[in-house]
Amino acid sequence: MALQLLALSFFLVLVPLLGTQEDTGPKTQGAPREPETCRKPSWDPRLRLAPEQEEYKENKEVTLSCPEGFEPSFTHIKCSREVQSISTAKPVYREVWKGKGSGGAWTRIRSMVQCVEVFVPGTWEVSTTSIKLNWTCSLPDACQRMQATCRLAGPSSPSCEAEEVTAQVMLHGQNGTFTCDHLQPFTDYSVTITVPPSTILFKWVIRTKETVPEKPERLWLDASTGTLQWQALPSCKGEILGFQLNVTAWGPQDGGFLQVERLRLSSSVTEHPLPAHGPGTRYTVAVRGLTAAGAGAALLGTFQSNGSDTAAPPDASSRLVRDISPSQGTAVLRLRPIPWVPGAASEHQLLVAATHNSTALEDACTGEPQPFNASHPPDAYVAAVLNLSAQTDFVLGDGTREHGFHNAPLRPGWDYTALLRLERRSQQEETFACVCYSFSMVAGQSPGSWTGIVIGVVVLILLLLLCAGIVWFVVSRRRKDVPIKAKDNN
Repeated sequence: MALQLLALSFFLVLVPLLGTQEDTGPKTQGAPREPETCRKPSWDPRLRLAPEQEEYKENKEVTLSCPEGFEPSFTHIKCSREVQSISTAKPVYREVWKGKGSGGAWTRIRSMVQCVEVFVPGTWEVSTTSIKLNWTCSLPDACQRMQATCRLAGPSSPSCEAEEVTAQVMLHGQNGTFTCDHLQPFTDYSVTITVPPSTILFKWVIRTKETVPEKPERLWLDASTGTLQWQALPSCKGEILGFQLNVTAWGPQDGGFLQVERLRLSSSVTEHPLPAHGPGTRYTVAVRGLTAAGAGAALLGTFQSNGSDTAAPPDASSRLVRDISPSQGTAVLRLRPIPWVPGAASEHQLLVAATHNSTALEDACTGEPQPFNASHPPDAYVAAVLNLSAQTDFVLGDGTREHGFHNAPLRPGWDYTALLRLERRSQQEETFACVCYSFSMVAGQSPGSWTGIVIGVVVLILLLLLCAGIVWFVVSRRRKDVPIKAKDNN
């Protein structure tokens, strides 16, 4: 009995051991495990992976790309799994991504892969005829064979025909300057940076700066209405902001008057009435186009009002100048208010210029004359400021000082022109009106008498020459007659 119990116990112990060996044997010799995978990396959302999957097998090569103008720091990547640690007798793996560099070697990626702008534009230098771009390349490997192109951004209008530009330059290195020359002002050009075969790294449309416009082509006067008209300007060299119109009128009334209008007109205005001053008035007109760069060249025109074609002589104002005293340096002027500047105040300035020259007088009438300066006597100066409401006789050169102005004595032997000036100014218009009084500081003489003396001298010289010619003719005839008579006598 004891022997049987011993055998049973041995059997019960042996059977579990045999069963355990049968269970563990197949596991150690089971089928090979499935290949491990890596999850899609969470990098720059602009990155495009090919193939596009949520998981990738180990050592599976994946291609990276970016939108146009950008490049990834690695064009090919692959992943592997490395043991990070062992926990509870089991290994813990981590994903490791590697990228292929320019030399073809695989490098462990230790930071996030991004889409990098390859061509980095820097500062622009834009003029009326050129465009300069300073640039930098962030990925030298991707910047090989870069080509810069400059051309018209679109067709030009028929009135502003611009020549096509086909500037193409190869860019080298990691930075530099691209220049596009011989361009048209105020014109849109496109600057494009490409890499063969057709990858566009950068493209921008830029407009060259404005310049002053061309002068208008036509200017004419409608004689029936007395209205000036000119041709509108196209915005070829800049946006036409308006027109600058200068009208200078010379007339014989009151011995000689001068009126200058300077007007700023809008770009839609192409006509303006001439100021009416009666027959014999001579008008000089200048019209210019305006852009943000300034005024262009002026189109000039000269017109004559209906009536007498003969303007008053320069000394016509002598009848308004009397009692000229060179010894005292004074002359008496008969002044009348200027009525033909509507809206102007009644305050008149009396200017003095040591000249009879019409151009100098126009400059004096429209300029900013200062008080008398003894160190610069030829300069035009303000002798007095008068509040005229009726005809007044004024003694010029009496030496008085009022309102900060000096009515300085005039110098004997000098030619003078006094200008009675009235002005009106606004933001869009300036009007200067002057009545001119020309005279010379010679006792008992006026510009007219000096003219008579000159004419008399010229006539006298002509008569003397004529007499000399007659005498020479008579003498020469006598010399010819003497030999003839002697021959006859022989």
